[in-house]
Amino acid sequence: MNDPQGGGQAPPPPDPVWRRDFPYTSAGEDEVTRREFVRYLVLACGGFAAGNVGVAVWASLRSVNRGEPRPIVALDQLPENQAHLFNYPTGADPAILFHLPGRRLRAFSQKCTHLGCVVYFSPESGGVECPCHEGHFDADTGEVLSGPPQRPLGRIDVELREDGMVWALAALGERSR
Repeated sequence: MNDPQGGGQAPPPPDPVWRRDFPYTSAGEDEVTRREFVRYLVLACGGFAAGNVGVAVWASLRSVNRGEPRPIVALDQLPENQAHLFNYPTGADPAILFHLPGRRLRAFSQKCTHLGCVVYFSPESGGVECPCHEGHFDADTGEVLSGPPQRPLGRIDVELREDGMVWALAALGERSR
């Protein structure tokens, strides 16, 4: 193009704003075919699947602390239809023991299976309640009665010995019924 005023070439038009913000050209990119893209996708999915299998194998091989038998409380110190708090199988695991009518003793993990909030015994309803999201459990079985929890409370096997002491024998977990 010639300059109408005579003389030389007209200056080139300024670059659009988007070209200044994204100064990449298609000539500088490596072309990836659909076949290569699918190959990368399959490799990534295979890597994720292998990782999941590895985590599942690790989780199934690790040992679970079921606890050692130890005394909890004397039965004469726990009135009927009341609860006693203790820690089992370790000092960092809150647990709760219920003395239900008919000298029935039940113990469970005190952690709600929904989000881990601390549950408590309600003598009025005779059940176990989670105050965080209004979950309700059966004090006899630990099964969910209502609310968002989907799994029962983790059960702890207990026994009353001849000397009147209640002993925790083993943490059986949520599924051992």
